Parts: sequence; C-alpha cells; structure tokens
Amino acid sequence: MTIPSDRLTHRDASLPSTASAITVVRAELMAVRLPLRRSFATSSHRKDHLDHILVRLTDREGVQGWGECASPSHPYYGPETFTSCWNALKDYFAPVLVGESWDHPEELDAVWGRIRGNLFARAALDTACWDIYAQRRNRSLASALGGSAEEVEVGVSLGIEESLGALLDQVEDHVGQGYRRIKLKIAPGWDVAPVATVRERFPDTPLQVDANAAYSSTAEHRRVMRALDTMALQMIEQPFPADDLLAHAELQRELTTPVCLDESVTSAATAHTALGLGAAKIINIKVSRLGGLTEARRVHDLCARSGIPVWCGGMHEFGVGRAANLALAALPGFTLPGDISGSDRYFTADVLSSPITAAGGRVRVPSAPGLGVTVDRDAVRTHLLDQISVAQ
Repeated sequence: MTIPSDRLTHRDASLPSTASAITVVRAELMAVRLPLRRSFATSSHRKDHLDHILVRLTDREGVQGWGECASPSHPYYGPETFTSCWNALKDYFAPVLVGESWDHPEELDAVWGRIRGNLFARAALDTACWDIYAQRRNRSLASALGGSAEEVEVGVSLGIEESLGALLDQVEDHVGQGYRRIKLKIAPGWDVAPVATVRERFPDTPLQVDANAAYSSTAEHRRVMRALDTMALQMIEQPFPADDLLAHAELQRELTTPVCLDESVTSAATAHTALGLGAAKIINIKVSRLGGLTEARRVHDLCARSGIPVWCGGMHEFGVGRAANLALAALPGFTLPGDISGSDRYFTADVLSSPITAAGGRVRVPSAPGLGVTVDRDAVRTHLLDQISVAQ
C-alpha cells in the first residue's frame, strides 16, 4: 500500500512556528518499577516486573511534557539496559537539552547529534519534547505528528508458556476479548509444534510469530522457517540476528509468508537498506528502538512511499509510552494491528489516572492536547526506585 504524498507532508512540521521558541529548563528522571500480572517469557529470558524510566520536562513557560524509556533491564533484546539508559540520560542527553531553545522537535537531532546510539534513552526525551510541542499548539500528539485515526486496531503478544495447554488458554482468552491478531513468541525447541497446535485450534485467527533474532541461517533453522511458512501466518518477525540483513533477504525469497523486521531497523537509513535488499515485506516500528517519535515517523513515511505495510510494536510500555505509541499508530501507514493492548493486560496498576484500555480489539487514540493522558503522581511515588533532576 502506498500512501498519497499529500498525506505525508506533515504540514505542521513545515510551517513557521506561531508560538515562541521552546526552552526546557528542567528535566526530571524517575526510575519506576511495576510488577507484571503474570510472568512473560521470550526466547532470551523470563520477567515478572519492569523497571522503566519516566521523564518529565518543564519548559520556560511552565508546560510539562512526559516521556518513557522502556529499555529492558538486561542486554538481550539489544545492547541498551535500564542502567545504561539512566546513565546516558542524566550524564549526556538531559544536560545538553536543558537550556537549548528550539521550535520543532526535529531540530533536536542537532542538539544531541554527537551522542551515538542510546536510542531507548533518546526516545524518552524526544517523546517528552513532542508532548510539550503539541501542548503549546493546543493539539493532540497524534494530530501534531500528522495522524488522524480516532482509534487503532490492536493485537496482543503472548510469551512462551510452560505448556501447550497454558498457551491455548491464553490464546482463547485474548481471542475472546476481541484482539485482532495474536503474536506468539518462538524460540528453537518452541516453534513448529506450538504454532501448529494454535493454528489447528484457531484456524481463522490472524496469527504471527516473533523470534527476537533467536535463529541462525543454518539448514536446520531454515527448515523450521519453511515449516512455519505452511501455517498461514501473517508474518515471521525477526528470525535472524539484527545485523544479518542478507540472510533475511535470502529467507524472504524462499518463503511465501512475509518476513517482518524489528531489531534490524534502528533508523530510516537502516530501513532503507533493508528494503533495498528485499530483506522484509513488513516493518515493525517501535518508538523506543528508533530513538523517539521523530525517527519513527521518518520510517513510517519511507515505508508508506515504498508501499510497505507497518505496525506499531511495543516494549511493554507503561501508560506514558503506550499513549505515545497510540499517537504514532494514528498515522495513515499503520494498516496492521499493533502491540498496543490495554494496560490491564500487563499491570494491575499503571502510572496513569485513567489506564489505557482495549475494547473489541480497538484502542482509542487520546485526543486531548499533547499525550492526552494524566500521570498519576501518587502511583509514580508508590513505585519509585530513584529520582534525579537536571536544571538550568
């Protein structure tokens, strides 16, 4: 699907600002731990709680913007960790941002451009800046990004279970809740049999699998991919290591099922390379993995021009990050259900006054100015691990 060019101009970004320049004078970092309702396992590890970093920025006019660093605690998904992000934010990103004046979040590339990598850390500040920017213009974040959808279709991501029976129970529960797509985590030894069992029990349910780069381009693992290719899947997500784009391209030529890239895509440039090689037919766009909304929108626009479907992935975000994902998913190129299930799917209590919920496989996009959600300060204090401020 190719999006008409007039829907990709993001006129708000190109028009001169009608508001005064934005200057962030204070950045607050809050380390917050939320327990999960039930443990979640991927190909690399199992977790029963999440430690994320909430960021609150205050500009010279007193407007506050929120962002979330949803980095995993351990370097299994990617090289960043909670600790590395905390250090990068307090020692590098926040100090260079505080005191700088800017008119549009895209200008921030120049502010922290010397800082290499650390995309999860960068994403938190980028989102908070977009929140302030949208509030200053009295627009929802979705509208400021160029999105217009009032609600988005969502799917759910299910972890590796201890038994096939437990997995089937989870699938049945979420299909019954109306989720539009089920994603199953897979790993060597937990792939063909469980997926075939789910497909047999739920023949009409949109189904996809996610390997989180757990396989290699060996004959044995390619046989697994070919077996999965017979199961009417929507996609096979990130089967091979992130940097092995040629292996993904070779696999895509062998399969009918679309290959989807996640960890491989860290910028619009890497997305362009991957598509040029034919390494994927679908891209998973994650705000955190791409360093924020600015770069995530660039990848969306690239894929839309190229006719490549995209969907919004998640990192088990708290409500702040989940609201940012919803705003991004309101853009026209997001034609596949994303991993933006309701907060109650993962947490007994979120950090928002009104948690994000799903109904019938859909979630409403916040329409109030900025992120459009209210952070529950008492909930943040209850689950706070550490806090630090960087001020002008």
